[in-house]
Amino acid sequence: MKLHSRQSSVSGRPGVSGPARMDRRLGAVLRKLKHGDVAVIDHLDLDRSSAEALLDRGVRAVVNASPFISGRYPNLGPELLARAGVLLVDDVGPDVFTQLKDGATVRIVDGVVVTGFGEVARGRELGVDDVVMLMDQAREGLATQLQSFTHNTTEFLRREQDLLLHGLGVPDLRTRMAGRPVVVVVSDFDHEADLRRLRRFIADQGPVLVGVDAGADALLARRMTPDLVVVGEEGLARGSAAVQTGMVSDLALTKAREVVVHADSSDRLIGADRLERLGVRAQRVAASGTSEDIALLIADTQGASLIVTVGTHATLDEFLDRQRSGLASTFLTRLRVGPRVVDAKAVPVLYAGRLHAWHLALLLLASVLVLLAAVAATPVGEEWWQAVRDLLPAATDNALDLVT
Repeated sequence: MKLHSRQSSVSGRPGVSGPARMDRRLGAVLRKLKHGDVAVIDHLDLDRSSAEALLDRGVRAVVNASPFISGRYPNLGPELLARAGVLLVDDVGPDVFTQLKDGATVRIVDGVVVTGFGEVARGRELGVDDVVMLMDQAREGLATQLQSFTHNTTEFLRREQDLLLHGLGVPDLRTRMAGRPVVVVVSDFDHEADLRRLRRFIADQGPVLVGVDAGADALLARRMTPDLVVVGEEGLARGSAAVQTGMVSDLALTKAREVVVHADSSDRLIGADRLERLGVRAQRVAASGTSEDIALLIADTQGASLIVTVGTHATLDEFLDRQRSGLASTFLTRLRVGPRVVDAKAVPVLYAGRLHAWHLALLLLASVLVLLAAVAATPVGEEWWQAVRDLLPAATDNALDLVT
């Protein structure tokens, strides 16, 4: 992830300037963004994964038609951008999409967005302190959101009870997971550090490697081939090159030993034609929720002995930061697989490594040397050592006689 500091604009004037890349859909903006651009979006309560995607594209400023933090819940995206030095202006209104042309150079000063033709939008500029204050206020109103969450969770369990309670709908895989550890890698900004922590565990245990969307590319980047790729619309529908956060590359899809596609509960999946073009034969799971949760359920129903997660959302803040459609899915999935799941950050603390044969040989050799040194320090040992030294000249002479 690239972190950028706010810079002064050209000609010594304050503020930030750059080409505006705009669309109401964040995914469409991400496809167009280049380093130093200004993103113009309409995204209420920007979540952390979206903020990471914007940072990865090198965005200089983000102008939001809606509030970054509405107060419904403490979403993590704005704070991540603000602490990275990205200029934030929100609540400029939907008219910005009619007043501003995509690609036009804009200048942002004190929450005002201007072009060569004058002011086109005006909003609220947010710094780190402003974001922290709004987050504190959002946490105070969280009780109302939790009540709504309880209702959504009940509805989700009613719809997906066969999958959650009985594992129905999970395909039979060629990859054997029963009795084996499984490592599930989800696209996340911290996956490289987590995979480094798991290097010894993976080398010793030989776990099943599962990549979720772009998590498959994270495995390939560490020279590990995924045994299974679980991919949904997020990973398929954005084109054929892995330039967007969350999208899986063609290489990962074709090199994976097995692929499972995650469609929604109506069995609809945008981007499935991409698999046909690549000649990838994939099995299908139709369920609401997230692809990350489907991967965990597959590992659980297939009898994995342990599930190690990389880049999943494990903390309370991250859990609350999920999109509303995925919140109930994540909560119930965690309840289902909880006894088998451990986060990658905890593995180095819990796992010291497998004992190899050469470890035992080295320990035995050290023990023998210590024992010989102890015996040599005793009177009996000194007599033995003297006898050995007396025998050495005689043995040397006999060897020379045999040679000659």
